[in-house]
Amino acid sequence: MSQPLIDLNHISKSYDGELILDDLNLSVKENSFVTLLGPSGCGKTTTLRIIGGFETPDKGQVIFGGEDITLLPPNKRQLNTVFQKYALFPHMSIAENIAFGLKIKGKSKSYIDDKIKYALKLVNLNGFENRSVDSLSGGQQQRIAIARAIVNEPRLLLLDEPLGALDLKLRQDMQYELIRLKNELGITFIYVTHDQEEALTMSDTIVVMNQGYIQQMGTPEQIYNEPENAFVADFIGESNIVGGTMIRDELVEIFGAKFACVDKGFGTNKPVDVVIRPEDIDLVKPEDGTLQGIVTHLIFKGVHYEMEVTTPNGYEWLVHSTDLFPVGQHVGIHVDPFDIQIMNKPESEDEEAVGVNE
Repeated sequence: MSQPLIDLNHISKSYDGELILDDLNLSVKENSFVTLLGPSGCGKTTTLRIIGGFETPDKGQVIFGGEDITLLPPNKRQLNTVFQKYALFPHMSIAENIAFGLKIKGKSKSYIDDKIKYALKLVNLNGFENRSVDSLSGGQQQRIAIARAIVNEPRLLLLDEPLGALDLKLRQDMQYELIRLKNELGITFIYVTHDQEEALTMSDTIVVMNQGYIQQMGTPEQIYNEPENAFVADFIGESNIVGGTMIRDELVEIFGAKFACVDKGFGTNKPVDVVIRPEDIDLVKPEDGTLQGIVTHLIFKGVHYEMEVTTPNGYEWLVHSTDLFPVGQHVGIHVDPFDIQIMNKPESEDEEAVGVNE
């Protein structure tokens, strides 16, 4: 098995006495697309800046390709960073912007010209060499910022919310562009975002962060379908998160009703958190449901209907279905056993924040 490209070992960082990263450990494999995902202030951008050399950790080591680069300045690292603010030089042409890093390295004019053409072709902006920065749209400027980063042939590309300023359609286009670029160039991407959909679409590994800790790390499918705690379940997609009692292996009680599930090892009669995704709830005839309720809300979302079903205890279940059940209709709630995810209940708020990165 190849050694990781990046290893963050026991990284801690504080600003003004406030702990931003607390003993963080993270390994990133070569040629992977890793997304750091979490709410504002969770430490994801600080983590990226420490990898890039723009911040020095208070404690811990940054290992790059087996070498300790913790104190190495950004320009000595085999990586480039693309920020949300494109940071293009307005007084330079597009070609001059892209060539900036190569000129500093003392590359020949013919080498630089070839590289500019190659980079512009990669980001689908052939022939833009002599344009001014001001003449480009936001999406085009971001492509140039990416072109400028990739001409330096970094082993690692850091992207800090690079699509945040773009409109939805352009963001989606750029997501596909970035995936294509990563596959064509064979370099490692570490991407920071707070947009769950973006993370699920683009990454092969997602690292969910909160309060300076890693909550969960895994493939998009694992993070979405098997969240390890209520924070991850709530942050990634929409979820029904309810308290339950694990009666025994493969049987959980929710609001007095017994649901078969596939989880084991939680003990008997133990309080647990239960996650059920809205699309995993089947609405059936009341007598066929494990729980019964009334449809109290209905919105058409284009691909599916979004409904709320209120059960007698007052809980409003969020349901996504391609079948329409009108407001006021009595329904049963059925969930297949493998669509019920059981999680340990945290004992305290601190335990909830710590997640898996203890």
